[in-house]
Amino acid sequence: MTSAEFPADHKWVYDFGEKTFEGPMDRNLLGGKGRGLAEMTSKGLPIPPGFIVTTETCVYFFQNKGKVPVSLQSQIDKSLALLEKRMDAKFGDVKNPLLVSVRSGARVSMPGMMETILDLGLNDETVKGFAAKMKNERLAWDSYRRFIAMYSNVVDNVNGSYFEQTIKEKRRQQHVDFDIDLSVQSLCELCDEYKQIYRNATGKDFPQDPREQLDSAVKGVFRSWECDKAIAYRRFHGYPDEWGTAVIIMSMVFGNRGEDSATGVGFTRDPSTGDRHFYGEYLPNAQGEDVVAGIRTPQPVNRFQAALTGSTLESLEQRMPECYKQLETIAEILETHFQDMQDVEFTIDAGRLFMLQTRSGKRTGFAAFKIACDMLREELITEDEALMRIEPEHMTQLMTPVFEVRDKVKAADKLACRGLNAGPGAAAGVAVFSSEKAAEWQKQGKKCILVREETSPEDFPGMVASEGILTMRGGATSHAAVVARGLGKPCVCGCSDLVFDEKEGAVFVGPLRKKVLREGDPISIDGTTGQVFFTILQTRPSEIVQILIEKMKKA
Repeated sequence: MTSAEFPADHKWVYDFGEKTFEGPMDRNLLGGKGRGLAEMTSKGLPIPPGFIVTTETCVYFFQNKGKVPVSLQSQIDKSLALLEKRMDAKFGDVKNPLLVSVRSGARVSMPGMMETILDLGLNDETVKGFAAKMKNERLAWDSYRRFIAMYSNVVDNVNGSYFEQTIKEKRRQQHVDFDIDLSVQSLCELCDEYKQIYRNATGKDFPQDPREQLDSAVKGVFRSWECDKAIAYRRFHGYPDEWGTAVIIMSMVFGNRGEDSATGVGFTRDPSTGDRHFYGEYLPNAQGEDVVAGIRTPQPVNRFQAALTGSTLESLEQRMPECYKQLETIAEILETHFQDMQDVEFTIDAGRLFMLQTRSGKRTGFAAFKIACDMLREELITEDEALMRIEPEHMTQLMTPVFEVRDKVKAADKLACRGLNAGPGAAAGVAVFSSEKAAEWQKQGKKCILVREETSPEDFPGMVASEGILTMRGGATSHAAVVARGLGKPCVCGCSDLVFDEKEGAVFVGPLRKKVLREGDPISIDGTTGQVFFTILQTRPSEIVQILIEKMKKA
């Protein structure tokens, strides 16, 4: 595939915004995220404007050894000019800078397996103009340090742990637990320290030209299609390498602007049970990646979910009732339009709601059956469509082993903590603290439970190798929970009572350290109840399997 094989006016880029999208509604061309944004834009929903670089461009990129089509740059220039007009801002302007996000978007959902860059367009000068424009120095410098870290990792493969260690040390110096509590001065210092990390790793200064940043970011996202975690995910699910990914460039909205801003993820129905109520989580004063990364344990989206999970944190419904009401209305519109349970991402910027994504949501086997039956009864889908919603792995999940209640009662003294029930069934094995060790022990025939503070996409091979996943941070919409549901693995998230001590190489329960878990120690997790036991509990077949066995015996 070369440029000569395409007509000179071949479209590589499609614009969306102001309730208008004039391209084809083709998931294979636009990617799932791009198609969802195009559909939402056409329905007049609140979407930040932007443009989509097609999957064809990605395929061309790899077939031509990292070169892009000749006309791509001029098409991006044209789309940038339109975006500037729509946003009344100028890309690279010192006083009125336009900032954009650059996101991947394959035709199927691959949660966290490819890359995203936020706040692109900032540099040493535009960050000052942005601070003055927004009248918010903290927002500007927080956004700049995020951008430097993301760009460095995605474009130039600078190890993300360098940035994590640096901000962790800054929190220690400031005696704070979370990034949002860092002072503006600390954020300014972090930007300088991050740029020095980039310089040490690459031998060059951090790029200051926003147009250069954008071109490099698009190519970086293309390359993420061929990163190890994305390849492993495709191999596991049987997706072809030839599909490629689209790249979505959108104007930034800021969930980290202040206390009247937030970011969140939600499902139009409960992805674990299939119950018909809006289910999700959010973080006030945060950007989108913070929720799925599990860096802070998120808050429930509504009162119903708070009661369901026993959370005492303020729900979005309580904190911003008007935004929540609008979100619920949009969820109804999307589910009716797509005729399937939707997984949505949203940002609230200074009290204004924006939708960033919609896609068919990952669900457990039990939820898949319930949602299909309910939607058939609601006359949203036909019988044939209901049957097609049940995938082979959903059948397998319904047969996932569980623990005997009497065994859990006997092991009450070994109950270490409770977290959020995020994945189906129950699992037991020995604790393992790294993805690499999980894969290694699986090859040795050992059954293990992957125990992490939070998981990242790089942990995918270890998640596949493990019997179940346990995290200390994150909620039901975190990376660990979403991937576990897709894999049909038992998962417990947000076990905040557990504390990982790096020096000891062990996990302790609570500040008094009443119980301890070391690598190789026995552990059992119940993904249905959220219980965690520091012992081995025997699993038994699910109730469905037991019924089938009884019927076979009678026959």
